[in-house]
Amino acid sequence: MIKRNLWKIIISLAVVIFCTTSLVPLKDRDFIDFVKVEAHAKQAEFNALVNEAVTRKNSGQARTAYLAIKDIAKERKIDLQAQYFPGINVGQSKNSDTKNDILLKHLLKESKSKLQLGLDLKGGVAFTLELDPVATADLDSYARSEKLKKAQEIIESRINAFGVTEPIIRAVGNNRLEVQLPGVNTKDDPGVVDSLQKPAMLEFRLVYPFARPTGQPGEEIPPGYEKLTSAETDSGHTEELFVQRRPMADGKIIKRAYATLDQYNNPQINMDFTDEGRVKFAQITREVAGYTAQLQAQQGPQARAQLAIVLDGKLQSYPGVEKEIDGGGAVINGRFTAMEAQNLSAVLNNPLDVPMHVKEQYEIGPSLAEDAVSSGLIASVIGSALVAAFMILFYSSGGFLAVIMLAINVVIIFGVMANFNATLTLPGLAGIVLTIGMAVDANILIFERMREELHAGKSLSTANQTGFVKALWTILDAHFVQLLICAVMIGLGTGPIKGFGVTLAIGVCSTLFSVLITGHMLLEFLVDGGILKKITMRHLLRHAPHWDFVKWGWKALIASWIIVVIGIAGIIYTGNAIYGIDFAGGDSVSLKFDKKIDTGAIRSASASAGIGEIMPAYVKDIGSDNEILRIDSVYGKAPALVSALQAKFPEAKFQSLGVSSVGPSIGNEILWNAIYAVAIAMLVTLLYIAFRFEFGFGVGAMISSLHDILMTIGVFVIIGHGILGFQFTAPMVAGILAIAGYSINETVVVFDRIREELRTNLTGSLKEIVNTAINKVFARTIMTSTSTLLAAAALFAFGSGVLKEIAFTFLIGIITSTFSAIFISSQVFYWYHKGDRKRVEKHQDVKPTYEWTGASKASE
Repeated sequence: MIKRNLWKIIISLAVVIFCTTSLVPLKDRDFIDFVKVEAHAKQAEFNALVNEAVTRKNSGQARTAYLAIKDIAKERKIDLQAQYFPGINVGQSKNSDTKNDILLKHLLKESKSKLQLGLDLKGGVAFTLELDPVATADLDSYARSEKLKKAQEIIESRINAFGVTEPIIRAVGNNRLEVQLPGVNTKDDPGVVDSLQKPAMLEFRLVYPFARPTGQPGEEIPPGYEKLTSAETDSGHTEELFVQRRPMADGKIIKRAYATLDQYNNPQINMDFTDEGRVKFAQITREVAGYTAQLQAQQGPQARAQLAIVLDGKLQSYPGVEKEIDGGGAVINGRFTAMEAQNLSAVLNNPLDVPMHVKEQYEIGPSLAEDAVSSGLIASVIGSALVAAFMILFYSSGGFLAVIMLAINVVIIFGVMANFNATLTLPGLAGIVLTIGMAVDANILIFERMREELHAGKSLSTANQTGFVKALWTILDAHFVQLLICAVMIGLGTGPIKGFGVTLAIGVCSTLFSVLITGHMLLEFLVDGGILKKITMRHLLRHAPHWDFVKWGWKALIASWIIVVIGIAGIIYTGNAIYGIDFAGGDSVSLKFDKKIDTGAIRSASASAGIGEIMPAYVKDIGSDNEILRIDSVYGKAPALVSALQAKFPEAKFQSLGVSSVGPSIGNEILWNAIYAVAIAMLVTLLYIAFRFEFGFGVGAMISSLHDILMTIGVFVIIGHGILGFQFTAPMVAGILAIAGYSINETVVVFDRIREELRTNLTGSLKEIVNTAINKVFARTIMTSTSTLLAAAALFAFGSGVLKEIAFTFLIGIITSTFSAIFISSQVFYWYHKGDRKRVEKHQDVKPTYEWTGASKASE
């Protein structure tokens, strides 16, 4: 048995160990303490250097101990890697300053937790970027606004490639952007935001072919040229060149940039040209090759004219050109680390067409109060505990094993997210808790199939194997459709939409792995090894019901679509009032104070005064102890908010320092992008279900998924917004997208049982087949919904703020998905085929299998 499952044991251990180690360290470590431990040579000498750096910092000679170490090493020309960290590879640079910079950045990164906490839990660094006033001087207000909007999209793409970093990027006024980055601080390295303001202006320029700078005073520079210093060469030296001011081509000829390794394993940046760019590059290399011919006539066959590659005014490389290059791309060589090459590629793929400058830079505290964080964590623990108790109650030892698999599932999710440099927010944690609730579905499918086999008189070992095989394709189909939906969101989505697709894909894959590989291996080991002789399985229903679900289909469909129409009318009636600050923008008021008030108390005071949604946070200027309170509110509410806080907390002596307007952090483009992604996901669902089952099944799945999304929105508008006062925010979008995945999972389980009934029930009508299938999976559907409902209900009951709103969205979605799986999807399939079984059986996959057919083949 061990030999048969050896591959499962090895893979399971490898994945769990990898994901567990990926989470280490769990918390950020102090940089100074960390580097003292990491120094492997001359530790006493290095500790003395570090202590001197701390002294410089404390005396005000350096802003941080990190910078003080860098300054000391530069002053004394110390190669930190060679002297104290010989085991760390910093590349092949010979320049000690370059090596020290690479080393210290590496050590700083290693000192931080792999899974960073979000702005709501931990805060981060914030800064404002202003459009270059000279570059925008001739633009009217509309053109400037468009430039700012484009810059917002570009910076979002640079720092949030996978959509899991959770930054806040929004317009402030008509010429500035505010960027809030979670899990980042400038206390160690104030230069962490430098790459974001780079315009990424790539230029191809001619190097003056007939002279080199001599460095002599009064040296004459050729007209139309400037003197630039090259990046560091392999020998650690630089070179000065005369480079033409006017570029021969710019970054517009680049289609895509990506980091690779050269033949010596040094990082480099490959660039693919557009079709027009390829023609342009051939033209300019033909021109440079003409200068090469002149040089060779004067200096010999080894001479080459050179083409300079200049990025943001810095000379990166200057390759020689012998002849016209008509290829599809080019390469930038330089003294890059792997991370620098990746960052530079991201910048090149998202160039700013207008330079931006940092105007303000400050640390920002957590936006959630300690009591809100505590209540959220408690709600998450209670939700997880309820799911675990539910599984153990119904499946005893099998349920306990399922709980172990859920724990492994969570470790895998967190481990993979850490490798994506994901940021964990309180809504993200809530999403993982709800994933736990949904993940038990695969276990319930297997256990319910095992129950059927045990009821038929089979042994526990046989029931385990047969039940697993019967449930396998149902589980794979349901989860593969979810992965297809994830692929659509990742491929077509941006920002939080892409981030949700990545996170959901991680959860789906980890569930499949933990249940189908690790879970089945452990259960097989316990059962076949004689350790587990019996699994007690309690019943939700002692016997399957015999209800006519098809008869109620039309009534259910009409009732649910009435709710959808009311919800859509509610959205039209309320207009922008339904949207939160992250969608609609608002006012941002800055307050100075004498006494610091907890942000939770500020939220409560705002709610009592009827102000509506607010986002309070304490901010502190970099290098200063001056702290202010900044609160974002809906448009026009800032004066009333200040008055309410002054009346509620007179001891704080709040005084307004000014009010500015802030734009949405989630633009209309992202909202429409989400709608587009959902529409494509519905089409993909239709095609896959039609391929795996039959076209009528695909129509049923698509309509039921669309029904669930619209029903969730409708009920949210009617009850969530109309009665409870909830706002439509970015986490709501993620919650609604999750409903699409959950809905298709429930629907596929019912469809799989209908397909099975079509094969085995040779005489029943299509109505009887559909009703029988729904009745047989009815208990399983209710049990799966109950497990997820328990998790969502705990978050709703014990959470607060956005956590409660997300939980409410999931409560609606779970109920509507269960409703549609029983009353909508299969009935649409039935109506599509006009109740005629023969229309269905034209599809090869659902044809019945007759015993005489099998016998005749066996006798041949």
